[in-house]
Amino acid sequence: MYSLVSAPVLGFDLTRLTGGSATAEVLLRGLRLQAADLPVLAGRLPDEGVRGPLWVEVESAARRMPSLKAMNKDDPAGSLALVERAPIGTVDSLLTCLRYDVMAWTWTGTGRDAQQSEVAAAATALLCDAAVASYLREVLDADTRRGLGAGWVAAMRKLPTGAPIDLGPHHYTVSALFDRLRSLRTTDLNRLVSAAEDSRRNAGGWSPAVHSASWAAYLSDRVRTAAAAQMLLVQAVDTAAIPLADRAGGVWNMLSGAVQALVVRDLLDTSTAHRLLAPVVAALGPAWLG
Repeated sequence: MYSLVSAPVLGFDLTRLTGGSATAEVLLRGLRLQAADLPVLAGRLPDEGVRGPLWVEVESAARRMPSLKAMNKDDPAGSLALVERAPIGTVDSLLTCLRYDVMAWTWTGTGRDAQQSEVAAAATALLCDAAVASYLREVLDADTRRGLGAGWVAAMRKLPTGAPIDLGPHHYTVSALFDRLRSLRTTDLNRLVSAAEDSRRNAGGWSPAVHSASWAAYLSDRVRTAAAAQMLLVQAVDTAAIPLADRAGGVWNMLSGAVQALVVRDLLDTSTAHRLLAPVVAALGPAWLG
């Protein structure tokens, strides 16, 4: 299940999908939307006569996404490739995250009485169209992808650039890590992979440390900040051209944990911060840490 609180899981899926970076970009823009943007988005939403057939294709394509249920015990090599690529979440969980987490501020009321204005609902629908177009890139035909994304592309041309992405009180350190990854060399990658292997062999304490960092983000109202950082990490990993097998094999988890720790570094105890940051510092050196 995807949510902004569990953005590292969403990021893990996106970093292994062909359209993952583009989906991350839609999410990043969605996280920065403001009330004045909604009418522009709503005005670009195609009518149901256009969207209906496109979403029939979405539903069909979603059933063709890689799935762990499709593993073939008689084909170990194929099964390994499937494990590397199969998402943990689903299209439905992505849509739920967009509607109720990313666009949470557009809802009024609580529980079953919660509702959006017509403009907010239409803007949210356009956001969902764009996200599924890229998320399902591997299984949607080009015409359907273009049809789903056309309104969003047109709206983005009309909207101002938007507020800068705020990575919180440790903005410059988080950004420095992304810059370091974007300029990754082969020797750096080898050290990252080795550090991820060491971290996986000595995994004790890693999950509780990530949980502590995520809980700190929640308590400090930095959930959206942490989610934005994870989406930027998806793009940085893509720019670095880290191989898919390495992302799935531990590099993503190691980097994601470090990013989560950096966002709330001022709130973590020393041992938790060390557990999440030390493997990346060992691989990339300390210069970016500041």
